[in-house]
Formats: sequence, C-alpha cells, structure tokens
Amino acid sequence: MASEQPKEVPTDPAIASSSGPAAEDPSQPSKKGAKKAEAKAKKEAEKARKAAEREAAAAASSSAASEDLAKDNYGEVSKDKKIEASTVPLREIGEEHIGKSIKVRAWIQNSRAQGAKMVFVELREEGNWTVQGVVAANSEGKPVSKQMVKWIGSLKLESFVSVEATVQKPLEPVKSCKVSGYELHLTKMYLVAPAPEMLGLGLAAASRAVGKLDDEEQTEGVEGLSITEGTPVASLATHLNNPAMHKRAPISQAIADIRIAVEDLFCEYLRARRFKKFHPPSLIGAASEGGANVFKLPYFEKEAYLAQSPQFYKQFEIAGGRKRVYCVGPVFRAENSNTPRHMTEFIGLDLEMEIEEHYHEVMHMLEGVLLHIFKGLAENYREEIELIRSVYPSEEFLLPEPGKEVRLTFAEGQALLRSEGPPEFANVRDDEDMSTPQEKALGALIRKKYNTDFYVLDKFPVTARPFYAMPDPENPEVTNAYDFMMRGQEILSGGQRLHLPAELEKTIRSKGLDPNQPGIKEYVDVFRSVGVPPHGGGGIGLDRVVAWYLNLPSVQLVCDYPRTPKRLSP
Repeated sequence: MASEQPKEVPTDPAIASSSGPAAEDPSQPSKKGAKKAEAKAKKEAEKARKAAEREAAAAASSSAASEDLAKDNYGEVSKDKKIEASTVPLREIGEEHIGKSIKVRAWIQNSRAQGAKMVFVELREEGNWTVQGVVAANSEGKPVSKQMVKWIGSLKLESFVSVEATVQKPLEPVKSCKVSGYELHLTKMYLVAPAPEMLGLGLAAASRAVGKLDDEEQTEGVEGLSITEGTPVASLATHLNNPAMHKRAPISQAIADIRIAVEDLFCEYLRARRFKKFHPPSLIGAASEGGANVFKLPYFEKEAYLAQSPQFYKQFEIAGGRKRVYCVGPVFRAENSNTPRHMTEFIGLDLEMEIEEHYHEVMHMLEGVLLHIFKGLAENYREEIELIRSVYPSEEFLLPEPGKEVRLTFAEGQALLRSEGPPEFANVRDDEDMSTPQEKALGALIRKKYNTDFYVLDKFPVTARPFYAMPDPENPEVTNAYDFMMRGQEILSGGQRLHLPAELEKTIRSKGLDPNQPGIKEYVDVFRSVGVPPHGGGGIGLDRVVAWYLNLPSVQLVCDYPRTPKRLSP
C-alpha cells in the first residue's frame, strides 16, 4: 500500500524564508499601544478607587449624620448632660485659660449663622460682660455636628444656657464684645431656660434711653415701642412693665450699682465718725407732721399710717442718749405728684446729731458725707458712669474746691435770681418757698458763677419749714434750716430742731396745729420727759442723688421698683 503523502499547505513567503526576522502579528497590539493601555487601566483603577473612597466617606458621613455623634453635647439640660469643666466668669478669662476647657453660664444675646456648619453666638453674663462663642461642625460629626450647629442657631435670644468651650485667641479683637481679646470655641451647649418666641421688651430697646416718660401702666409690650433711626425706643411704662428685660440692660444694672454705692458710702462715712445705725418703723399709729400726705390703712381694730419720715424717731434716739445716729429705709408720701422727680415711696438716707456750738456743725457733716459720696463714685465707678453717659449724655458733675464750698442764704439766692436770672423771676420774694423752675434757674446761675453743681441754701423762711424747725434767734422770720442742691434741684432738707418743750409747743400752735393731737402729743411728750440736748440733722433722697448726679430724666429710672400715683406693680 502506497504511503499517503501530506497535503501541501500554502505558506507566506515572508514566513517561509528562513533568512529574515519573524513578522509581527497584526492582530496583536504594538508595544506602544500596550503601554498606553496599561496607563489607561491604571488611571481608571485610580479613578475607581477615589470614587469608592468618596462613596465610603459619604456613607460614613451619612451614617454619622443619621447617628448624630454629638447628640449628647447639646439639648435641654438634664441630669445626664453635665459639664465637668470649672466655671470661669467672663471677667476673669485670661492668658492662662487659652487652650483650656471652661464652663460658662450665660444668656444668648445674639446669634449669627455662617452657612450650615458654623454659628457665632454672643453670650452675656451679668452687666455688659459679653464674649463671642463659635460653634463649628467637623467632618467626623464630633464633638460638634451639623445638627448641633442648627439647634444652637435656632435658640431664642435671651435664653439661658450652660456651655463648655475652649478659650482661644480670635484672629482680631471682637469689638462687639467686652471680652474682645478671647473667644470661646463651643463643644457643648445645654439649654437651661428657654426664652419666649416674642419678648415684650428687647435688649436693644432696653439699652436705649427711654422715650415717653408718662407712666401709663396699661401700656404693654410693643404698644409702648416706637422706631428711631432704625432701633426701637421704649416708653418708661414699657420698661417698667417688663422688669426682667429692663433690668437685664447693662445700663440699668450700672445705675443700680451706683445707687447701692451711694448708700454704702453714706454708711461708711458716718460709721467712721461714731454714728450709730438704728431702724425706725414704717407703721405708725397717728399721722405725723400735721397729718398731711400720709397713707392710711387698716390695722386690726384700728387705723395705721405709713411713716412719711423717720424724723421723730431720729430725735427720739437723741433723746434716748445717742449723740449721733443714722438710718436707711423707705419713706412714704401720699402726694398725687406725677412728675419725673416724685415717687410715693423712696429710700431716705437720714442722720441726726447733737449740736455743741452751732447748727452748722450738722450742715458741714452733711456736706462732708455728700462730698465723700461724689468722690467715691468718681474714683471707683468711672466705667459705670461712662456707660450710663453713653445712653444719657451729661456733663461732668462739678464740685467746689476744698474750702470753697458754696453756701448761700435763701435770701441771697432769691436776690441772685432777681438780679441775674430770667425775667420771670425778677420779683421773687424772700418769704416764699422756691418753685422747681426757680431752683433750676438758680442752679444754672451758680454753675456759671461758682463753677459747681453742688451747693447749700441756708436760712429758709419760717413759712417754708415744718413746726420742729428752730427759728433763727436773731431773725424769727427765718430758720436754722437748709436745703442741699444738685444741678439746681433739691436732694436734702435739714436743719436744727426745737428741743425745748415750751418752744416746741409754741411753734406748733403758730402753725395752726394742736400740740395735744394724736401723733404730735407723743412727740412733744418725749421732750417733756427728759432733757434733750440741741440737735439737728437732715434727710437725703437716695434716688434723687443718683438721678441728678447722672442727670437722668426721671428718678424712676433709679429706683429698683418705683411707686407712683399711677404705679403699684410689679
């Protein structure tokens, strides 16, 4: 059997030729193309990796957002939400606190969002101590999340909060805050007490000068607001009807601080001069000083009255063996006087002392205590004074040079008005008491002539003084009595008292009163019962001293809770 021959396979000549290189397969990529493909593949892989990372980060962020990893760092205060850091008052923040965590309890005074991840919060403690707080969310969502930022930004102004924060230096001083060299980076905030949706009196209006001074108590909330230069201006009634916000205003707290300082300085000066303090009663069994201008009220089976002065009780203390006494307490006047200088209840600063030689010993003591008060305010309360002047501008309160105190007799004051005052006072008389316009006109003349806002008018006419005032032995038409004036307005009345019962009875009868009528009889009996030395004193109106020193438009801005014929609340 013949062997089978292999079939002939056609071959490419180029391939068949054993003498030349092997030819490239056109179906395979070139080396250059392979490199490009490899680079492209790497790029796609890197792109896919980054996309995966972004997707994972988004998922993580979404997971964090849904979990709110900062949920325990904000919200309403509870026993489970605590701040362990030590409390540091804003006034005490210093360089030693930078980078450290502190606790602050304050009111939210202002709030401003900076996108969805940051809010600036202005926090206020007592007075005008404010600081800027910054709360910013980070990618981890802890310790501050976007939900926390949103929640803080939604809190109502004047809400009270407790915060934990790290003290840091701002890039530049925060001019809107008193603590301008530091800021707080908040890590926790808990709501202690929320504010209402609408405030009856906002802090901006409460911090401005009052508008209408008439105190109509029915005025409430925004009804008492007007707009001046884009900022609300509240009436006096609106201020007083919203006591919490009125008192939160830094200016109100500055006035209150000065008011207490005046009382403290008064007591300090007298204690250093051997004066003894006592407490007179406010309830008395009979109308004193003739029975006019007193409040009557039921008292079990009888009637009682609110004391319009501690005068009798100061004298009783002198009769009881004290040489120098003082008291601080409420005084009540049932006068239907609706003016910026009157209240039906006010605080009196009273003193009484034995006279050795001349009643001017008392007058000089009263001058000394008031000059001590003015000096103490100027030296220790300059910041509060300047704050008040930023709202109620006034000139510096001028004082006489030591040894050059201005003391005019009543007649000399009237003569000055007649000769140099406004035409309407060309015919004022020496035997009639001064009106308020007269006092103010004389104050302006004395300021111009003697360069002082503080002076004394002595020797008031008998017709202008109560029955216990000592007549001048050399001129029975006038008394050993005086008024002290500030900026042309009276803040003190005083003088020598009658201390001999026969003379006292005689003067009482000359005033058309009966020395045996209830209230007066008990007073006269004290002088009949023992020998009482010559004595004198004076009563200072605390609220007037502060109001006139600061040149405020109304004494009601000084009193903590003013009482007038129209106001018996809050």
